[in-house]
Amino acid sequence: MKELFEVRPSDRMFYDAHLRDWLPARMIDVHSHVWLDRFKAKASVKSERTVSWPGRVALDNSIDDLDETYRMLFPGKRVTPLIFSNLTPGDDIDGANAYVSACATIQHYPALIFSTPQWTAPAFENRILAGCFVGAKVYLTMADACLPAREIRIFDYLPHHQLEVLNRHGWIAMLHIPRDGRLKDPVNLAQMMEIEQRYPNVQLIIAHVGRAYCNEDVGDAFQVLAHTRRMVFDFSANTNSDVFVQLIRAVGPRRILFGSDMPILRMRMRRICEGGRYVNLVPRGLYGDVSGDRNMRAVDGAEADALTFFMYEELAAFKHAAELTGLSRQDIEDIFYTNASQLLGVAGFTEAGWSNA
Repeated sequence: MKELFEVRPSDRMFYDAHLRDWLPARMIDVHSHVWLDRFKAKASVKSERTVSWPGRVALDNSIDDLDETYRMLFPGKRVTPLIFSNLTPGDDIDGANAYVSACATIQHYPALIFSTPQWTAPAFENRILAGCFVGAKVYLTMADACLPAREIRIFDYLPHHQLEVLNRHGWIAMLHIPRDGRLKDPVNLAQMMEIEQRYPNVQLIIAHVGRAYCNEDVGDAFQVLAHTRRMVFDFSANTNSDVFVQLIRAVGPRRILFGSDMPILRMRMRRICEGGRYVNLVPRGLYGDVSGDRNMRAVDGAEADALTFFMYEELAAFKHAAELTGLSRQDIEDIFYTNASQLLGVAGFTEAGWSNA
């Protein structure tokens, strides 16, 4: 069988030198996308609400591909993913969610429904229960099409009537925040705080450390967030060790979760920031012509040869932050396994089986 992607001797050397002994034997990845191409709308429409470069990494990500990716990237480790789909308006949302539910049941993985704000509270609740999900993944592309991308607010795609359902059950809300200001945006911060205060039983996960990929994305966010007590943060698809240091100091290691954002973490790349904008450096030609993408840049020669996986870059950055802040071995175990295990247990998933009632 043809391998999904190439693992070079240099990649294995990087893993062995920097990550293998540092990572726990068991890990929970709280941010993994699983979908098949047949669920995607065939007429692609460019959207200002999201970047397009992740689509260059993988056409889809079946559950078998996800499991194989973990095997290839993490020899000697056992990774359990929290899975959910990857959808935009016009896709087959019911088919995609049914696929995730079936995969979760067969593999005994926890899963989130990919939701749309148009669902009523009863429809939202019934779909989660029927699919044995432990909460919802919400995304700004699902907000009403009439809203300008820069004006979308959290409650436009995570409405109060759905938050009430999540709160009643203690379910998870996986939140990718909107707006150009990212984590420092005052509207985002106010609505994140409102969710924590009004819906104390919602297991709120802020994805990607609130999209704070560059230092300029932070502002005074961590001074504000230091006053929170319940929301947690995954560091998926983020390689900024300075941001990780601020996160650790603001909320502590018990409210941080390992996440990947598979399958894009298979990308061979290194991320830099220029003028507050992140740029992914990739080998020329590996992901097609990226010259028209402001978040991508092709490199050649020795610079290209030195690139390893996005996954390893993320983990190396977090390891650096952990060392700078003096995290213990137990802290690392908590961040990569225990914190997520406890959160999933509250939401209704245990190793013994489903319990969504």
